[in-house]
Order: sequence, then structure tokens, then C-alpha cells
Amino acid sequence: MSDAETIEKFNRLAAAMEYPMFIVTTADADGQRGGCLIGFATQCSIEPPRFLAGLSVKNHTYRVARGASHLAVHVIGKDDKELADLFGGETGDEVDKFVRCAWHTGPSAMPILDAVDAWFVGRIIERVELGDHVGHVLEPVAVQEARPANLQSGDVTDIEAGHPPRE
Repeated sequence: MSDAETIEKFNRLAAAMEYPMFIVTTADADGQRGGCLIGFATQCSIEPPRFLAGLSVKNHTYRVARGASHLAVHVIGKDDKELADLFGGETGDEVDKFVRCAWHTGPSAMPILDAVDAWFVGRIIERVELGDHVGHVLEPVAVQEARPANLQSGDVTDIEAGHPPRE
């Protein structure tokens, strides 16, 4: 099998999988905010607790996160589709997403979305180049618990990305 065939088959397989979706928000030292819908994220250690959040290098949020010490990870539910549309379908390069939703400044000066019941703030302890995404390894510093019905990748296939796909 050629490399092109392998990549094509892998892309089809990966597209068929269901992944939990999250909204990541952040603010840098100058107070510039960013937030985006992500699907590349996972707990990556139990002891010590760690979480990996992948941000596309094309995103406004990624550029803000380069100057940030923390990220807020919002565990969104199926009833948070409107927020997913806002944070996944608009780009912070053109739109201030935070004027279109209710939020407050939370722990470590991170923007917290009021409509989301489950979230955590993590201190960025490492950044890892992953191709067209950069993984941010987070150490949790504050947590708001709830049990949402997680929004899955299959629930957001109708959202057109704020940035066009890389060519």
C-alpha cells in the first residue's frame, strides 16, 4: 500500500470516529482573549494529573496561548451546540467571540463561559509540536465539576471552520 493510500484510509477511519469536543479559552499577559472549539484533547496522565489540549497553529487562540500561562478547558454538552457554533465557526481574527456570549474572569485570569457547568483551568507545563497542532500539556489548578452529556465530533460536522483547511 502506498503512503497516499495509507493516509487516505487513515483519514477516512479517523473521520468515522467519535471524539469529545471541548471549548478552550485563554488570555495572555496583555489581556487579549481567545477561544476555540477543539477535538484533539485527552487526559494524558493520572498521577500526576495531566491533560493534553491540541490547538491548531492557524487559530487566533493558538497565537494568544503562546503568551498565556494557562488554558481553560470547557467540557461542553449536547445542549451547548450554539456555543460550539460560535467558538468553532468564527475566527477570533475577525470576531470578538466573547461579546457574543456570557463569561466571567475565573481562576488564573482565564475567561470562563457562564453557560458551561463543567470546566477546569490548567497551567501550561509543556508545549509539544504535533504537526499542524501544538499540544499544551496542562496541570489542573481549578475545577468546576458537572456531568454533561459530552458533545461529540459527530454532533458538529455541520460547523464550517473559522479558518479554511490548510492546502
